[in-house]
Amino acid sequence: MDFMGNAFLKTAANYSVVVLCLVVFLAVFELVTRYKNWVEIKNGNFSVAMATGGKIFGIANIFRYSIGQNDSIVTMITWGIFGFVLLLIGYFIFEFLTPKFQIDKEIENDNRAVGFISMIISIGLSFVIGEGIE
Repeated sequence: MDFMGNAFLKTAANYSVVVLCLVVFLAVFELVTRYKNWVEIKNGNFSVAMATGGKIFGIANIFRYSIGQNDSIVTMITWGIFGFVLLLIGYFIFEFLTPKFQIDKEIENDNRAVGFISMIISIGLSFVIGEGIE
């Protein structure tokens, strides 16, 4: 029996893999930011929530393209990881291009303008990254 030929099983497999990757990728983002995402969100920091939400959307969107372009779970994961690395590079470029202030510090201090721009950058880059997935 071809399990991946069953649409329900394929959807469940893709979902499971993407959720696992999302948890791992968010842990990586937690390591590279100066603040603790979930502590700040629990304390009501809306800027951190926006920035984290943008990362979640960005990662999920990259996987949406990867699932759409690939039949193999291994290939889908490979493109998803590659897309995540590009998204992470985008995060560092954003930090580098704003030498007047530190993005992480502003987000930690609940600067909503910076949190919003961070969210939009993650979302926007995910569409660009996703379109390049084969």
